[in-house]
Amino acid sequence: MQNSIQGIERQDLLGPDLRKGLERLCKPAAGVIASDDRMRFSMPFDGLERLEARFRGNGFSPHRHDTYALGLTLQGVQTFHYRGASRFSEPGRIIILHPDELHDGAAGTEDGLIYRMVYIPPALISAAGDYRTSLPFVPDPVLSDPFLWSALAEILADIDDTPTDLLVNDAVTRIAGALRHWAGAPELRIKAVAQRAIREACDFMDTHCTEVLRLEDLEKVSGLDRYEFSRQFRRLMGTSPHRYLVMRKLDRAKRAILSGSGLADAAAFAGFADQAHFTRHFRKAFGITPGHFSGARQKVQLSETDVS
Repeated sequence: MQNSIQGIERQDLLGPDLRKGLERLCKPAAGVIASDDRMRFSMPFDGLERLEARFRGNGFSPHRHDTYALGLTLQGVQTFHYRGASRFSEPGRIIILHPDELHDGAAGTEDGLIYRMVYIPPALISAAGDYRTSLPFVPDPVLSDPFLWSALAEILADIDDTPTDLLVNDAVTRIAGALRHWAGAPELRIKAVAQRAIREACDFMDTHCTEVLRLEDLEKVSGLDRYEFSRQFRRLMGTSPHRYLVMRKLDRAKRAILSGSGLADAAAFAGFADQAHFTRHFRKAFGITPGHFSGARQKVQLSETDVS
């Protein structure tokens, strides 16, 4: 269905977690005024490129990509011409542009526009989505989909940082699955052999969670290629391999803190690169910092001492 500015009903399309993600994505870089026209590009990683654009008026003349272009509108109204029609996207909406489709780009109001895009080669979508015939084509280029938003926000949140291959693989697999859904392709079934493979992989990750594990390690243990591994892992475990591994590290760190270890020692014991990395993941998982967690533990101990 074609979108237009007139008649769009404002809705709260984002839950609390996604709203926090939106605020983080909108945060300007240090020393940069948010209203300034500018573009930021990330270094290509595993075939992906990422972009943040902030501008007023017309930003891009008609052009086309040889990749899928998927983006999140963060502030303002994003307008563009695509497949013979004018399209509009507001904050909370997702843009999906198929390879080799002509389009332009502009800010729809004088307030300007902020959005982020990821450009994914069709070969990655084909492999991640297990497409045996044609690539998925999504007719409507402007969508509201919390599941797809979450996958895109995860890969676009830290545009200045290089993501891990586990994170990228999971995000691309989720994106490919969402494209499959919106294109009307049939759902894939869980393969019986995958259940044993995923259990073995989980056992391996539990045992080696403090080490730097790469996709090649998990492919070798499971016997599945990276995309099949990510698809089946999420179906069976309800989360990504990347998140599962981080949570095992956090479990180990929490046990260390509860045993009386300091935060730096707990971070090292759990295999985090540094304390900042540990703190960021801890807060994202539990909603508080490791310091607050440790402080709460100490208060409980003091209370127990008072009672005794």
